[in-house]
Amino acid sequence: MNKILQLLIVDDEPLARALTREYLAKHTDINIIGEAANGLAAVEAINKLAPDLILLDIFMPKLNGLEVLELTGRSSGVIFTTAYDQYALKAFDLHAVDYLLKPFSQARFDDAIARARKLLDVPPVNIPELIADTKLERIVVRDRGQIHIVPLSEVDYVEAQDDYISIHWNGKAILKTQSLSSLEAQLDEQEFVRIHRSVIVKLSAVKYLERISKDAQVAVLHSGVKLPVSRAGYERLKVFVSQL
Repeated sequence: MNKILQLLIVDDEPLARALTREYLAKHTDINIIGEAANGLAAVEAINKLAPDLILLDIFMPKLNGLEVLELTGRSSGVIFTTAYDQYALKAFDLHAVDYLLKPFSQARFDDAIARARKLLDVPPVNIPELIADTKLERIVVRDRGQIHIVPLSEVDYVEAQDDYISIHWNGKAILKTQSLSSLEAQLDEQEFVRIHRSVIVKLSAVKYLERISKDAQVAVLHSGVKLPVSRAGYERLKVFVSQL
C-alpha cells in the first residue's frame, strides 16, 4: 500500500485549483493539506506544512514559483503547473520535476503524480540549477522572517561580502546568502557588468570613471558612490561607457 502523501496546491487561479482538486479525487493515497493563491502564501504554507508534494504554478502575483523554491530551499516533490512552456524543456532535462502545461488532461496529471511519487525516493537534484539558469527581473531576499523584493531596475550595484552579497538600491542595502558569480550568471550582461572581483554595477548607474593613480580607477555613480575597477573590469566597462 502506498504511503499517504501530503500535497499542497499553489495557483493564483481559482478554477485551476478547483480542477486540480477534481483530478486528485481519484487519488485516495493523496491528502490535500492546503492551498495558496500567491507566492508569499506558498512560502508560508511550505514552511509550516512541509508537504510531500507541491503542485506549483510558475507565474503568480507577489512571488513566482521559482522564487518560492529559492526562498524555501525546496528541491524535491515539485510539479510545475503553468500556461507557459518556456521552462518545460529545461525542467525535463534536469529530471528533477515534472511539468504540466495548461490545459492538461486527467491522464497527463496522473502520469505526473506517478512520476513525482517515484522521484520522492530519489535524492533531490538540480532545482537550484533551474533557478540559476533563469534571467532575473528582481531579487528576493529572506531577512529576519521577512521577504524583500528588490526590482533590478532599482539596483545600483552588488558587492561580495564573505558568504553574502550586499545589494544596494535606492540608498538602501540588504544582505543575501549567495555568491556574486551565481548572481552574475542570472543578470543581463547588457545592463550589469562585473567591474571588480567583488563588485557588479548597473551600467546606467555609472556617471563616469575616475583615475585615482597610474594603475587604479574607480567608477563614480550618479549617487556619488565610488567603486573599485580592476583592469579586467575596465576592459569590460569601457565597451559601454562613452566617456572613455
